[in-house]
Amino acid sequence: MTEPAPNHFFSRRNLLRQAVTLGALAAAASLLEACGRPGVQTPSRLSDAGMPPTPTSSYTPTRKPSATPVPSSTPTHTLEPSPTSLPSATPTARSSPTPAPTSTPTPQADVAQVAFVKTRQRAEGVRRALDLLGSNPVQGKAVLLKPNFNSADPAPGSTHEDVLRALVEELWGMGARGITLADRSGMDNTRRAMQQKGIFSLAEEMGFDTLVLDELEDQAWVLVQPPDSHWQGGFPFARSCLEAEALVQTCCLKTHRFGGHFTLSLKNSVGMVGKYGPDGYNYMQELHASAYQRLMIAEINTAYTPALVVVDGVEAFVSGGPDTGKRVEAEVMLAGRDRVALDAVGVALLRYWGTTPEVRRGLIFEQEQIARAAELGLGVDGPDQIQIVTDDADSEAYAAQIREILAGG
Repeated sequence: MTEPAPNHFFSRRNLLRQAVTLGALAAAASLLEACGRPGVQTPSRLSDAGMPPTPTSSYTPTRKPSATPVPSSTPTHTLEPSPTSLPSATPTARSSPTPAPTSTPTPQADVAQVAFVKTRQRAEGVRRALDLLGSNPVQGKAVLLKPNFNSADPAPGSTHEDVLRALVEELWGMGARGITLADRSGMDNTRRAMQQKGIFSLAEEMGFDTLVLDELEDQAWVLVQPPDSHWQGGFPFARSCLEAEALVQTCCLKTHRFGGHFTLSLKNSVGMVGKYGPDGYNYMQELHASAYQRLMIAEINTAYTPALVVVDGVEAFVSGGPDTGKRVEAEVMLAGRDRVALDAVGVALLRYWGTTPEVRRGLIFEQEQIARAAELGLGVDGPDQIQIVTDDADSEAYAAQIREILAGG
């Protein structure tokens, strides 16, 4: 359900919209047939005792469980893996000048850029990181904005208001023709979490729409079946996210104690998957009880390609998570378009600050979320394909240490 702004509303959105030249890119055609909706059931808040035990797996890229598909009358759709090379965007003038970079942000073939800003100020970090990328993938497009509202806990438990406010301002300034914030909580009631975070008031103030995904009707979900998936019968994905002209997501830097090991941009996509099928089947129970949980997280990401991802690492959980944990001041904001590259840099940051045995174990590109995503062609497949770009000496000195961890791990 969308929380509409009043008709008399007049704000920054209207001013920005009048300043932007519209009529750029045409809307993408509808992708998939409708299917059954996960039943509307309010998930209760989880606890360590309430979660199923975390199974483990020994993953090699060709390994796949033998599973009997879950019976369903829902129409299905098989997706081809997303291409490794992400679509390019024509740079456009932004509202503020780009600072002279310390590390050259010139894009290279088959290299994913990750903007890296050392900062304690979230709003400033968002602006600087987007300036570093120097591209505009949202001009003239309706944007679906996916935050991290798995719960209403303070950042890094959930998206900080300063990040959200700055990102919405930037998207309007970049010429987005509409913004809809959408999410599904896993540890709380979604509407209650959004209310506690002040999202509906912020939406009215800033002129964006909201969508509570677990209140959607049957036809608003599509059953996605990736090739060679570890999901028993695919997973229900929100049609609004699947068909978004530009999907922008913002996530936090943290570990995940319920089997994901870490929760960054790949894991943030779980909030676009429905919990229940039309027959009452619990897809989140399947995910969290599976020895292949981390592979299944990666497979969710075959459903879409983001236009932009912003990672808030001003504060981070280096153990525990996703709602509470050991907090450190990591003082970094990341941005990019390649989820694999961003998550690899995020894991390197967690290792730098001292993290769990699971996140420290092995090479970064052997972490199961990252390895499976790279295998599926969702992004880069090695640290040598990641170009970390900075805009000042402090950021560059910090980034140099993270590059060493990436190269060695």
